[in-house]
Amino acid sequence: MDLRIFTEPQQGADYRTLLRVARAAEELGYDGFFRSDHYLKMGDVSGLPGPTDAWITLAGLARETTRIRLGTLMTAATFRLPGVLAIQVAQVDQMSGGRIELGLGAGWYEAEHAAYGIPFPAARFGRLEEQLAIVTGLWRTAPGETFDFDGRYYQLKGSPALPKPAQERLPVVVGGMGPKRTPELAARFADEFNLPFVSVADSAVQIARVREVAEAHARAADSLIYSNALVACVGRNDAEVRRRAAAIGRDVAELKENGLAGTPAEVVDKIGRYAGAGSSRIYLQILDLHDLDHLELIADQVMPQLS
Repeated sequence: MDLRIFTEPQQGADYRTLLRVARAAEELGYDGFFRSDHYLKMGDVSGLPGPTDAWITLAGLARETTRIRLGTLMTAATFRLPGVLAIQVAQVDQMSGGRIELGLGAGWYEAEHAAYGIPFPAARFGRLEEQLAIVTGLWRTAPGETFDFDGRYYQLKGSPALPKPAQERLPVVVGGMGPKRTPELAARFADEFNLPFVSVADSAVQIARVREVAEAHARAADSLIYSNALVACVGRNDAEVRRRAAAIGRDVAELKENGLAGTPAEVVDKIGRYAGAGSSRIYLQILDLHDLDHLELIADQVMPQLS
């Protein structure tokens, strides 16, 4: 079971804070450092000092880390034109020496679009499908050839399909609980299918759907990685769990029901249930980015039991 750190910087984190967490995650042996792609806070927080751009952040981290995988859960298709996104991600992958992964979703948070003047179209899923086709198509076009695309929302003609990522196949992550179109996109375009903040039972149902659709596309179901994103709140004892829950404004009982909360033994047991549902990677949503002892505790007392 791979463990990755997943952050929500729109809630209030500058680049230096993210760099500190990413370096700690790398030193502690986590597999990856991922971040959300949002421009507006959510809930009852100040959001100060304000949002950071996901791909500018990852470009910086690409040069200031050496091993850890880096990426987004999820970049919103509404934020960037697909040709531009393909260039940005390929460049950051080159800067990292081939450690980037692209999580791409339809976009859902209407308020952030209104706050920063970003169009929020009603038909977003079709745009996501075309973006996935364009981004992956550009990267996979052979050097010296050109790429054309004539879609409903985007048209490209005679693109040189440059630059290329450092990786021969840069991993693409698709996720969600949609019963039909989401598994279809995963089967066609994704290297990883991610389930955000859902139960073990719901994970098992959706993973089974994706596996079935992949096989229908003559693709081995095991060629995809299946993962979960879950909030983490781990403590050496009940008092430490309560303290960490209070620091992020959450209830312990609710966290134990919907996330990975409790002592290391409790969390290992819960992760085991997700593994039983078919997941092989967990993104630990860390909401208090100043509590690096939290990352150290998980690395010391949870990670070794998952190998």
